[in-house]
Amino acid sequence: MIESYIPIFFVFGFAAIIAIALVYSSTLFGPQRPNPEKQSTYESGVEPVGTTHERVSIKYYLVAMLFIIFDLEVIFVYPWAVQFKKLFSQIGYTAFWAMFVFLVVFEIGFLYAYKKGGFKWD
Repeated sequence: MIESYIPIFFVFGFAAIIAIALVYSSTLFGPQRPNPEKQSTYESGVEPVGTTHERVSIKYYLVAMLFIIFDLEVIFVYPWAVQFKKLFSQIGYTAFWAMFVFLVVFEIGFLYAYKKGGFKWD
C-alpha cells in the first residue's frame, strides 16, 4: 500500500529541491552591491515615522476577525442552506444540529467583537 505513495514523495522531494534552489540561486548569481540607500527602509517613498515596535490597535484585529467570521459564514452556510432539504432527507437532524453548533461558535465570535467595540466605526 505504501509503495503506491513513493512517486508522490519523489515529486514532493523534487519540488522542495527546486524551490530551495530557485530561492538561493538569486543570492548566488545576483549582484551583491549593497549601499546605505538600498538598505534603507522604504514606505511609499516617505521616510518612516516612529519605530516598528509600536502597539497596534485592537480595532485592527477586530476588523480582521469580523472579516473572517463573515467570510467563513458565507463559504459554509450558503452551500449548506442550498442543499439542506437534500441533507435533511439523507441524515436527518444531524445536519441541522451540526450547523447549529457551527453557528453558535461564530456567534460567540460576534459577541466578543461587539463587546470590544468592533461594530463602532468611528
